Amino acid sequence: MIDLRTRQTVLVVDDAADNIVLMKLALASEYNVKVANNCERALSIAYSDEPPDLILLDVMMPGLSGHEVCRRLKAHPDRRRIPVIFVTAMDAMEDERLGLDIGAVDYIVKPFNPAIVQARVRTHLALYDQSRELERMVAQRTRELLNSRNQIIRRLGRAAEFKDNETGNHVLRMSQYARLIAVAAGLGEAAADIIFSTAPMHDVGKLGIPDHILRKPATLSAEEWAIMKQHPAIGAEIIGEHEDDLLATARVIALTHHERWDGDGYPARLAGAAIPLVGRIVAVADVLDALLSARPYKPAYSLAQSMAYIDDQAGKHFDPALVRALNSVLQEVVKVRDTFADERGALTDLQVDGPTAL
Repeated sequence: MIDLRTRQTVLVVDDAADNIVLMKLALASEYNVKVANNCERALSIAYSDEPPDLILLDVMMPGLSGHEVCRRLKAHPDRRRIPVIFVTAMDAMEDERLGLDIGAVDYIVKPFNPAIVQARVRTHLALYDQSRELERMVAQRTRELLNSRNQIIRRLGRAAEFKDNETGNHVLRMSQYARLIAVAAGLGEAAADIIFSTAPMHDVGKLGIPDHILRKPATLSAEEWAIMKQHPAIGAEIIGEHEDDLLATARVIALTHHERWDGDGYPARLAGAAIPLVGRIVAVADVLDALLSARPYKPAYSLAQSMAYIDDQAGKHFDPALVRALNSVLQEVVKVRDTFADERGALTDLQVDGPTAL
């Protein structure tokens, strides 16, 4: 016996009661059959939380035509894949061509043969099942590839950070700060997630800077500082140029996170809105973590001391709007600082796939 809960659902749309009865007789033994005697009701069922797996649709209907229903379904991003079979007395070749052109998968002429209806429904449901399974597999594989890519990006960022930070937790903290600032500044979740995933690559160019400069516990000489200032360009070179959103964003961040709002940054001395927004966001997040963290040349500053400096630099080093955004999320900043504190050791396996739940 077929479990009704696992049956596929067929929606029959026809304004003639006798046709609906005949369709139900032909299909009810194998499928859940829903019916609609007008197109408005058909669309309501199709757009519901439990849409049909296939629609048998009459063309000549009162009010909206079957053709119009098909057009609307095919324009709907979540319903366009539902197979539509026209069942109609319109048997001219141009009628059939029109039906197929607007998105129907098949065309059955009235009066219909129940065996033909059963065979066509069975065939197109099988094809629909195969299509959905293929989409599911592609989506799963895409997620796996995206996860792998994110891990590679974050690990490479951590590799650069290990050159001058024992635990490498800086990239975990500052990427969290960058996401908090992005959301507070009004960016959508998708854009904020891209910034979160790519911010760890901001200092990948440090891989090209000698250790004696990176780890020097005193002020750099003019010559050493000139070498240090090469790391944004080196980072951009390591990442390369890509159409992929993640890698393209990572390159922009690596190249521009040391630019200043007043134009006195490096390497290109960009100013104001000429600095890409992602670079401006990461500039704030990077300096914030540098202030809050102990470094060879300084002790860790308190949050109050750090924010006093950042507030003072609004309009100079930093975009004032982003400083305001940071001030609105300071409670979350404290949670991130404590969760990924260097004193806890290298938190290598935390938050590779997404922002932490704080």
